[in-house]
Amino acid sequence: MITPRTRSHTPPPPLPDRQPLYSLLPHLPTSIPAPANLPLHFRRLPSTQARRRLMRDFKRMQNDPPEGVNGAPCDNDIMKWHAVIFGPDDTAWEDGTFKLTIDFTEDYPNKAPTVKFLTKIFHPNIYADGSICLDILQNQWSPIYDISAILTSIQSLLCDPNPNSPANSEAARLYQENRREYERKVKEIVEQSWAADDDNS
Repeated sequence: MITPRTRSHTPPPPLPDRQPLYSLLPHLPTSIPAPANLPLHFRRLPSTQARRRLMRDFKRMQNDPPEGVNGAPCDNDIMKWHAVIFGPDDTAWEDGTFKLTIDFTEDYPNKAPTVKFLTKIFHPNIYADGSICLDILQNQWSPIYDISAILTSIQSLLCDPNPNSPANSEAARLYQENRREYERKVKEIVEQSWAADDDNS
């Protein structure tokens, strides 16, 4: 359980205009093409179980998008996705914009994809290279999980870490022993995510 956070009385700096989720994902279509109208490079690919499932995941995400997360295939490879997660409101992660990559194999959905943060993250369960220590991406994976479930689980992990299974020992120590300093570092990461957006705009 997360303990109540100590809030500063200093007014926060003005935030940059939040970009729409779509603007943060390269080449993300604004509508779902019908199967016959898919991009030619997708239609030419063999129709494997993994690729059919990924198209269903994509359509489901566009028809019923989860709050604060989104994702889409890279322009020329449905097995590689870009994704974005916004930091949950009323947490130290609020207003952060965090980008990820998702790499699938032909074993999907029987095998979990490889998910990594591109944005720098300070978190007990995230490695320096952006890899994520999360049970559903490892020993608790199930084929019932789709891309929306993966991204919302990672969003939940941001503010509900497991310091007993640390990927970042310093973040885990601060989370347990000095929550105020931990949250200060998280807020630095949030501000850095704005700068990264400006660099990529």
